[in-house]
Amino acid sequence: MNCLWCFESIIQKHTWSTIFTLSAMKGLCPVCRESLMILHTNRCTRCSRESVSEVCSDCLVWEQQGQFLDWNVSVFKYEGAVRDMLYKWKYRGDYELGYAFEREYSKGFAKVRKRAGKNAVIVPVPLSEERLSERGFNQAEMLAGFLKVKKSVVLKRRHSEKQSKKSRSERLASENPFQMQESIQTPVILVDDIYTTGSTLHQAAAVLKQNGAPFVAGYTLIRS
Repeated sequence: MNCLWCFESIIQKHTWSTIFTLSAMKGLCPVCRESLMILHTNRCTRCSRESVSEVCSDCLVWEQQGQFLDWNVSVFKYEGAVRDMLYKWKYRGDYELGYAFEREYSKGFAKVRKRAGKNAVIVPVPLSEERLSERGFNQAEMLAGFLKVKKSVVLKRRHSEKQSKKSRSERLASENPFQMQESIQTPVILVDDIYTTGSTLHQAAAVLKQNGAPFVAGYTLIRS
């Protein structure tokens, strides 16, 4: 097996579980895995942004504007190898590279699920049909597939300008692109690749809560 990033050979010890799990045969070498910067302490309890305060300035703004997402947990910092990997995976269509994140993303979910409650279902943040055709896959759905709990595809997204092309103020002021395909009456964990300003997750959470979800949290791969 070769590393998904540097392509160096990896010697892996096989067990019965890895023999029957295809994704377990894919991953990073120890050097590349160590280069991914994991978020640990000193982060906002609401959004995972690195912060010396319990609640960061971003979340204080959301509190004033109307906070719909109850909280978000992210795994990695948007720095170094993580930034480069995300770009190649998301914008260059390298689907297999997504497996580089599976180990840590799956590992971190236990605490998220405990905090959200066992009845919470996963809802991957959808792409518009146009964006899905452009990229070839939805990275949020791939991440959701790493988590072995119930999933619900209840959100639909209309096409709009890419978030990455918008300024912070434009993101915060943008019209809500989400709509429900059916109501949902259970707590929700929204899954997405990156939390930047939080506008995407807050917009999705607003629609979910308006249609029956009593609680909405986020579990994202990266906090920028």
